[in-house]
Amino acid sequence: MQDPQTVQARSKSGQISKSAVGRVSGVLSRVFLSASALQGTGRFLRRQLWAWPIIAAMLVGGPGWWVHRSVENAMRAQRVAELNVIVDASVSALHVWMGEQRINAQLFAADEQLRPLVTELLTIAAGAKKAERDLIQAKSQELLRQRLKGRLALCGYVGYFIVSPDGIVLAADQDAPIGNVLAGYRKQIFDRALAEVSMVSRPFRSPLLLADENGEIRANLPTMFAVAVLRDDAGKPIASLGLRIRPEDQFTRILQVVRFGESGETYAFDKNGLMLSQSRFDDDLKQFGLLADQPDVRSILTLEVRDPQVDMSRGERPTLRRGDQPLTRMSADAVQGKAGHDADGYRDYRGVPNVGAWRWLDEYDFGVATEVDVAEAFRPVYILRRAFRVMMALLVASAIGIFLAMLYISRQQRALQKATLAAKQLGQYTLAEKLGTGGMGTVYKARHAMLRRPTAVKLLNGDKISDAAVTRFEREVQLTSALTHPNTVAVFDFGRTPDGILYYVMEYLEGLNLDDLVKRHGPLPAARMVFLLKQVCGALSEAHASGLVPRDIKPANSFLTRRGGLYDFVKVLDFGLVKALAGVENANLTNPNAIAGTPLYMSPEAISQPDQVDAGTDVYAVAAVGYYLLTGAPVFTGDSIMEICMKHTKAAPEPPSARSGIPVPAELEALLLRCLAKAPADRPKDAAELLRALEACAGIPAWTFDDAAAWWAEHEQADRSTEKTLLLNVASEPNGAMPVADITMAYPADRNADTR
Repeated sequence: MQDPQTVQARSKSGQISKSAVGRVSGVLSRVFLSASALQGTGRFLRRQLWAWPIIAAMLVGGPGWWVHRSVENAMRAQRVAELNVIVDASVSALHVWMGEQRINAQLFAADEQLRPLVTELLTIAAGAKKAERDLIQAKSQELLRQRLKGRLALCGYVGYFIVSPDGIVLAADQDAPIGNVLAGYRKQIFDRALAEVSMVSRPFRSPLLLADENGEIRANLPTMFAVAVLRDDAGKPIASLGLRIRPEDQFTRILQVVRFGESGETYAFDKNGLMLSQSRFDDDLKQFGLLADQPDVRSILTLEVRDPQVDMSRGERPTLRRGDQPLTRMSADAVQGKAGHDADGYRDYRGVPNVGAWRWLDEYDFGVATEVDVAEAFRPVYILRRAFRVMMALLVASAIGIFLAMLYISRQQRALQKATLAAKQLGQYTLAEKLGTGGMGTVYKARHAMLRRPTAVKLLNGDKISDAAVTRFEREVQLTSALTHPNTVAVFDFGRTPDGILYYVMEYLEGLNLDDLVKRHGPLPAARMVFLLKQVCGALSEAHASGLVPRDIKPANSFLTRRGGLYDFVKVLDFGLVKALAGVENANLTNPNAIAGTPLYMSPEAISQPDQVDAGTDVYAVAAVGYYLLTGAPVFTGDSIMEICMKHTKAAPEPPSARSGIPVPAELEALLLRCLAKAPADRPKDAAELLRALEACAGIPAWTFDDAAAWWAEHEQADRSTEKTLLLNVASEPNGAMPVADITMAYPADRNADTR
């Protein structure tokens, strides 16, 4: 909301005297809601080049983020599919390999030449309390070894066990276990074979001394068995045959055939999270301290798949002991018998973020998982993300660079503008003296270089105000210059200097506005009031005929001066809030729903229905001005803008004669009250009709230009030794924006008079 502030420069005292309306305007600001958010956007973007990279960042940011998320989701889905394919392929390969091992074990067990030899060993084991030596020294023991040795080596087996139904080792590729009774997991696998024909065990540590792949005898080496049933001639199970397999040679190799990239691996683990195959990261695990740094130490049957909760590959060390650490996200899910995948990322046994897929194999009682580091799995996404961030950073840096460059250019331009003003030359106009400065612009008295005509030049620095204010400034000039009525202030010129100063040139007026007239000299007689109002109506008649509604008619915007020997000549100022009818105005400039005007002189519809204002709004305002000239007081007053507006829309105005106590011609009073009707239809439709009604009013004494000349001569003679008036109306934009100056001019008696 905004309202002109009235500033009066006194020549002698240098003090500022405020009129009554000036005091009211300190409380009542003009009710003006700013134009729509799009107002001046085009101009802003043309001038503020630094905004383009920001806009580009916003335009690219949204779609870029969407593209990034889409690519990431597509990549995640692709990785899930690939990991599931790998783990399923590994599980299928294990099924095939284990099936082959069961078949091989069955073929070995079906050898008819083994039956009599095993039967003999069963007899020896049953006939002696301590049969170990007898079993070792039995001829059939040697024959079994000879029979199986070549075939075992040919099929890739490294040893064998023949176990009785009681769990006694009847025969083996070495003497140590013979005659011993099996216990624990080893007994379970041979017992299970007797019940299920054949099976393959999971890897486990052998309590025997075995030869490793280099032929060295070592303890606790990993081993596993393919077991089948030995039957007699009647088909009755008599023993079970287990073929020893070295898991690091075959079992692990199958899981390592298919794996993802440089960090992917597939491995098996039991229900306790113990790895049943060898990790590809054994060397790294030794550096992390998860494995002993010895050549013969490996991860198979040594390392548990637990989450250290830190990334050990970065040198971080866990705070919990290995046994107290939880299973990884994958193994904790798998040991519960679940198959699944995780593409969001979880820590593996090294603490490195991984994505993976897993399966639990109930028939073998272990799980299989395939994993790959997140950094490798989503490397394309990270490259895209970095590229996107770099692009955004470049756009922001460009915006900052352009902004800094514009600041520098702006400073240079301001320096040039100051130099222009210091030179007192603005195009064809020589600036004589500053008349006053408003929040948005500065007014100078000037003289045209060729015509030598005094003018008033209003300057607007486009770099210091909003684009909306510049647009309104231009609009005010264009609309005002289109009107040619003698009672409308004349605009001579308009333009922009090379250094960016916007300006327009108006006729230079000497006198005072109607607000000051009443405050300094009291209420006017009816004859003079009608004389002045007719001139205001004349100016408005042209505007209304052109489809324009000024919307801000008030005493401060009507200036009283002398022109060409004519006294009491009125000039109507300030067309900054003009509304064009029939779609003439720029839709981007003024929000049709915005309230515009000064509350003391606003019509009811301008308050309640600002989008429906027409010429009747100005008729209401002219009548309110006439009421003020007759009574010295506004139609309605109040303690707040809201109270005044409510009175305009609801309360009936008090007749002027009752308000002032001075008789008013009946027809004139009736006309004013009719113009102040709440409904626009009850008023004269426009200023032309009001002008005719004023001319037709009876009982009003004549007020002529001679009467006006006499009044001016009397008061000018009284005031000549004291002062002349400089009037400068400065209207403030709402919400802290730069104000728009609406200017009424007069020659100052004292060039150093203060203005504000």
